[in-house]
Amino acid sequence: MRNIFIITIGSILVGFAYNFLLIPHEILSSGLSGIAIMLGLVTPLNTGLLNFLLNLPLLIIGVMKLGKRFIGYTILSVLVLSVSLYVIPVYQVTHEPLLASLFGGVITGIGIGIIFKASGSSGGFDIIAMLLNKKRDFPLGAMISAMNAIVVIISGFVFSWDAALYTLVTIYATGKVIDTIHTNHIKLTVMIITGKGDEVKEKLLANLYRGVTIMDGEGAYTGEGRKVLITVITRYQLSEVKEMITEVDPNAFVNITETKEVIGMFHRG
Repeated sequence: MRNIFIITIGSILVGFAYNFLLIPHEILSSGLSGIAIMLGLVTPLNTGLLNFLLNLPLLIIGVMKLGKRFIGYTILSVLVLSVSLYVIPVYQVTHEPLLASLFGGVITGIGIGIIFKASGSSGGFDIIAMLLNKKRDFPLGAMISAMNAIVVIISGFVFSWDAALYTLVTIYATGKVIDTIHTNHIKLTVMIITGKGDEVKEKLLANLYRGVTIMDGEGAYTGEGRKVLITVITRYQLSEVKEMITEVDPNAFVNITETKEVIGMFHRG
């Protein structure tokens, strides 16, 4: 229920950004939503309906490749966003297109970012980015921005090159905000020095889908034996790991460092 609520709020937020900031200035958003906005501006069809129809093929592919739970959340996001675009009136909040493109991109990035954190996506190019992210640890926002060059070019030909540049500002802002919120691509190495090595190991293995390496250590000052446990996790798992360690051994020494690259078997989830 928590994820459903977050995805619903994030999708409505994106709908407000589109209808209040981007569409009034003929500025496109990223991905298929941007194409839906463009078609909605040049045809009598509603943007919400177009957004849903354009996403259908990718949703079908996602069911086969990304799992029913993820796609279920994505379908919810696409439906809520499509309904929001249909229900929310188009209203020009600001007469300055640069402000509209910048804040529209930021608000869109916040909406999509929290949708990602709730294990969903807003559909479109997000699904393609998630498929690529399962193979390589690229930042999602950067991948989505890279795939949107075609949207910028189309915007320039259909509307104007000023509109294309404003669209580029929106896409850039959206990508940066997504990467600030969605940090699953960031890996952390956790080194735990504890006198309760077996207990900590059992706790981690029972609750964390990660491998753990154990080494013997010795305190230089006290000469007492210690266990050194090392594991690599995603940033999302950090708070959970810290709670588990504190629960077993509040006096454990824990060193957490950001990992540049992981080579070998690492479940990206």
